[in-house]
Amino acid sequence: MSSKIRKAFQGSSRGLTLIEVLIAIALVGIIAITFLSALTTATMALAIADRRATAESLARSQMEDVKNQDYDFTEPQEYEQYNVESLDHPGYFISVSAEPLHKPDDDGIQKITVTVSRDGKVVFTLESYKEAAGAEE
Repeated sequence: MSSKIRKAFQGSSRGLTLIEVLIAIALVGIIAITFLSALTTATMALAIADRRATAESLARSQMEDVKNQDYDFTEPQEYEQYNVESLDHPGYFISVSAEPLHKPDDDGIQKITVTVSRDGKVVFTLESYKEAAGAEE
């Protein structure tokens, strides 16, 4: 009796069929494609976040530099544009502009705009205001 039970559980197959192997390979392929797709998306998101963080850091640094400079607040002013490649950030370009508000009681306030671009695309823009050095008196 035990030999009949043993034969029933063992079955007559000694190996895997071709269909079983193909189904297993298909499942492994689907799982691999899903994993690689998620990995690619995460890598792209990380690159975008890194590019934005670098641009924000450059913009904030440039804004502090501009705020520490004296300027003539009576005329619109374009600061020199320069390539940041020399500062260990290849491909980044900073554009800084300042324009007076020309409102009553503005005390010589200028709107400062710092725009950071990379590969011809704007990555980050920072705006702030600065009071003229002689306006506090």
